[in-house]
Amino acid sequence: MTLEKLGSSLYNSLKKILRVPTVDEAAVKELVRDIQRALLMADVNVKLVLDLSRRVEERALREKIPPGISRREHVVKVVYEELTRFLGEKPIPLKVDMKKRSIFMFVGIQGSGKTTTAAKLARYLQKRGYRTALICADTYRPGAYAQLKQLANQINIPVYGDENEKDAVKVALEGLKRFSGYDVIIIDTAGRHKDEKSLIEEMKHLEKAIHPDEVILVVDGTIGQQAAVQAEAFHKATPIGSIIVAKLDGSARGGGALSAVAATGAPIKFIGVGEKIDDLEPFDPPRFASRLLGMGDLQGLIQKVREAEVKIPQRKAKAFLTGRFTLADMYEQFEAMRSMGPISKILRMLPGIGYDIPDEMMDMAEEHMKKWKAIIQSMTPEERESPRIIKASRIRRIARGSGTSERDVRMLIQQYNRLRKMIKSLRRKRLPFFDARLHI
Repeated sequence: MTLEKLGSSLYNSLKKILRVPTVDEAAVKELVRDIQRALLMADVNVKLVLDLSRRVEERALREKIPPGISRREHVVKVVYEELTRFLGEKPIPLKVDMKKRSIFMFVGIQGSGKTTTAAKLARYLQKRGYRTALICADTYRPGAYAQLKQLANQINIPVYGDENEKDAVKVALEGLKRFSGYDVIIIDTAGRHKDEKSLIEEMKHLEKAIHPDEVILVVDGTIGQQAAVQAEAFHKATPIGSIIVAKLDGSARGGGALSAVAATGAPIKFIGVGEKIDDLEPFDPPRFASRLLGMGDLQGLIQKVREAEVKIPQRKAKAFLTGRFTLADMYEQFEAMRSMGPISKILRMLPGIGYDIPDEMMDMAEEHMKKWKAIIQSMTPEERESPRIIKASRIRRIARGSGTSERDVRMLIQQYNRLRKMIKSLRRKRLPFFDARLHI
């Protein structure tokens, strides 16, 4: 089960409890069973699942309900709090000291995604104004320097490596000398194949020579519960370490890896959520739990908008969320969302909306977006503002002007009307606990 499917399962479990006539012991026990089933299918450790479900059941049935909320909302609140606690409770940021150069050393098992993740972190810091450079100290893997250089060139970040030098310490020290004027240096080191002991030894040897501010272990999210073995060994070896869990986007075992690492107490600071160079997110347990439960992540959405420099006026954002928007507004939103990533990922950040929209509809939107853009561009300003005036003769003209078929034009208008109705109906059904997060 992917993290997306896990989120959908947990969200559907909460919807059931919100719809039952009475939230009694039987309803709570059924919710707990649904949560257990979803987490176990996501490869989460059985003991962790039992501990979490026991706390949810105990608090939901015995805890005094705070004034001002219903029993249903209290149960949702308990699930959210326990899932957040399960994942680590609070975010632990990466510290970059502007008074001096910060050095981060990457270690990881071979094939964990370490080199790609090093470039992703460089990009993340670059976007926040830090002068960042990369060093390839992997002197074992053929093509390691070429891979890092190719990634660095995509984001215009300098990289140093020496394919003729076999001493990783010499390469790292030379790179540090060359990049003396930079704010952040990220050093990629050689991986080891399922050999935590030699990995830790190399980490200690390099650490002693280059004195990094932080050693970062990259864990492959696809290995599930086995991630805990690496995380525990690393966490015991160095008190300054932190962890990035990579490859969580399509991982069938992502829930297992994430929960296993969190259970060790090792600080998870970032998660890899896609293949693109920008697909790295700070790990924030409360926000991550909100997204899994379908409560959205407006803070993350706002951050994406800021990074993409997309200016969405408050009036238009409110119009979109309430279903009062035109085809011109829809075109602007398409353009804005395209610059922020896949539509499905953006919609998952909206409270209670992402999991209610069928996957087929989101896939269709991605597939047809270019075609729809041409169609909307071929409309008159009046047609964009008032799509209801678009009848047969206008459809023929728009299809000819956009190089598409009349069927394509009708499909766009149908999708536009369906989206408006769906968002309106979702708003009408929204319960107070979810609705509070939609206010703009």
